[in-house]
Amino acid sequence: MKNSIIESIVTPRKYECDVCVCGGGVAGIAAALAARRAGARDVILLERGFMLGGLATAGLVTIYLALCDGYGHQVCFGLAEELFRLSIEHGAEARYPTAWLDGGTVEERAKRRFEVQFNAQLFALSAERLLREEGVKIMYGASVVGARVEDGKITDVIIEGKGGREAVTVRGSVVDCTGDADVCKLAGAKTANFAAGNKLASWYYGVGDGKLDLYMVGVHDVSDDKNATDLKDTRRFTGLDTEEISDMVEIGHSAMMHNLLERRKVIPDLVPVTIATIPEVRMTRRLVGAYTQHVDEIGVKYPDTVGIFPNWMKSGPVYELPFSALYGNEVKNLAVAGRCISVTDEMWDVTRVIPVCAVSGEAAGAAAAMCSDFANIDIKKLQAHLQNGGVKLHNYIEDLK
Repeated sequence: MKNSIIESIVTPRKYECDVCVCGGGVAGIAAALAARRAGARDVILLERGFMLGGLATAGLVTIYLALCDGYGHQVCFGLAEELFRLSIEHGAEARYPTAWLDGGTVEERAKRRFEVQFNAQLFALSAERLLREEGVKIMYGASVVGARVEDGKITDVIIEGKGGREAVTVRGSVVDCTGDADVCKLAGAKTANFAAGNKLASWYYGVGDGKLDLYMVGVHDVSDDKNATDLKDTRRFTGLDTEEISDMVEIGHSAMMHNLLERRKVIPDLVPVTIATIPEVRMTRRLVGAYTQHVDEIGVKYPDTVGIFPNWMKSGPVYELPFSALYGNEVKNLAVAGRCISVTDEMWDVTRVIPVCAVSGEAAGAAAAMCSDFANIDIKKLQAHLQNGGVKLHNYIEDLK
């Protein structure tokens, strides 16, 4: 209590909102849109950088992975599909899913998954435009550094930016879309770190011989992509330590430069046109939620399902997303979406990708507009709202069988 009193004295309450979404990656974009569309009057989206999209854009992970089960059946709908189409509204770079977007048969769709490679900058600009049109207040350069909690609820999110340290007063709920469960940690929710750490990765776009290409430099389990370079580096990074993550970035930049110079022996005029501007870490810290989902729960039906998603790594598995994996037991009005939902380490690699970020973001954002005590939400009302927006729930899995 003493710290809260001191904090309230030195940190001015400058902003106020019904829903505060922390993190402007794909999950945050989806959460903010969903909150507005579910009736939240004032929605603030906090982004510490100056570009929306997170790893998908600033990290150059520009592959919107599969919305389908690999057998020609679409699985992710709602905002997951809307943002997919938004990412290529001005054209796709590669992997254009012709059969999916241009009226192909199930057999034709089964030959290529419902995924695409998009342009990072265009996607970020399109997402910003859409959020503005929907009435979301975006605050760039706003790093979340604290959370004021009273009676089990976050009352203020503390940020630092050009204006110094300021507080965003929350009338309703908070959605942690930071990817690292930063708000969870700051608010005292139970969290867990990814045990194995992150492999080195450093991607860049280059132009040579009149062609734009994405070059993936890093450690890959399996890759037959001519533009992917396996560094065979055994180092692992938690992504949660300033000095360590700085080392990771420097090592990645060095590897990138070496890779570029090597490729110039074949493509003499190759030059980089953009490099990843945030660390390419995938799994760092997550919420330990009311429920933790396991990778073997394929097709399991949950009473609180709020969406479904596939396994991007292989055809077949389809999962429901339980709402109880999006909130914890310690902070009543805090939900999570994206890379920090409550899953086991093995499941984490399935759920960290763009489609699942969008599915969880839509569910968390809509819920945040409806209540400020997620353990006691009217789940039937939330499910009905999501279905009205095109989201498919467990009955759809039965139809696929």
